[in-house]
Amino acid sequence: MIQAALEGLWNSDPERNSRGNFFLVAGPCVTESTELCLEVASRVKDVCERLHIPYVFKASYRKANRSSLRSYTGPGDEAGLQSLSEVRRQLSLPVLTDIHEADEAALAAEVADVIQIPAFLCRQTELLQAAGATGKGVNIKKGQFSSAGSMQFAIEKVSATGNQKIWLTERGNSFGYQDLVVDFRNIHDMQQLKVPVLMDVTHSLQIPNQSAGVTGGRPELIPLIAKASVAAGADGLFIETHPNPSKALSDGANMLPLHDLSQLLEVLVRIRRAALGA
Repeated sequence: MIQAALEGLWNSDPERNSRGNFFLVAGPCVTESTELCLEVASRVKDVCERLHIPYVFKASYRKANRSSLRSYTGPGDEAGLQSLSEVRRQLSLPVLTDIHEADEAALAAEVADVIQIPAFLCRQTELLQAAGATGKGVNIKKGQFSSAGSMQFAIEKVSATGNQKIWLTERGNSFGYQDLVVDFRNIHDMQQLKVPVLMDVTHSLQIPNQSAGVTGGRPELIPLIAKASVAAGADGLFIETHPNPSKALSDGANMLPLHDLSQLLEVLVRIRRAALGA
């Protein structure tokens, strides 16, 4: 059932994409607890089933690229992976999580259906090839420092392992020291590399490199970026969401409150249909 849910989401065929809905990767930034993961996954699943949106649950079991030594990095590998496993088992949902070292790939692959490569690490050859060698799906986030065209080399590193199940994710480019800007041309340009392209709506609204050691954000712009991404033809959306972002242990400053997700997705589905002329 889970593999069936993923079937077709690796397909970059323009004709198929012109008929179907976008898909959604969503969840809390980190696996704070199994209870939180199940709550978020269950509520998002209900909305996506109603709107016929394919859904992949996302949460990081380990956060290695935190701004400050004092920042929360997760509940521990065993507990974090167990939370993902429970979401997969109890709700029959595919799950995505990220890795930061090549030797994490096999461990994460025991639970995850999709392994994510963080934007800062999109050029790390051993990491990309370790993820590809698992045979699981691989979502590569485009680095804040990267062009759309340069991502062909990241794709090559994964596909050289024989794994063709690859997504690319746009998440904004660095604009000075403490801002990001979204160039929607990147969606089109990365789709020319013949892989599905997602828009990371929430991370593209980060305000990084704050002197306090905690990344800021502009969550009030989530609807704007999401609407523009769907209109621009993104194959999927990546949205971090939490019942109470102000209490989230990681990236709360740019998360979407969970209670706002349903209304936003309803609008996005209508935009998708309008863009397709349906």
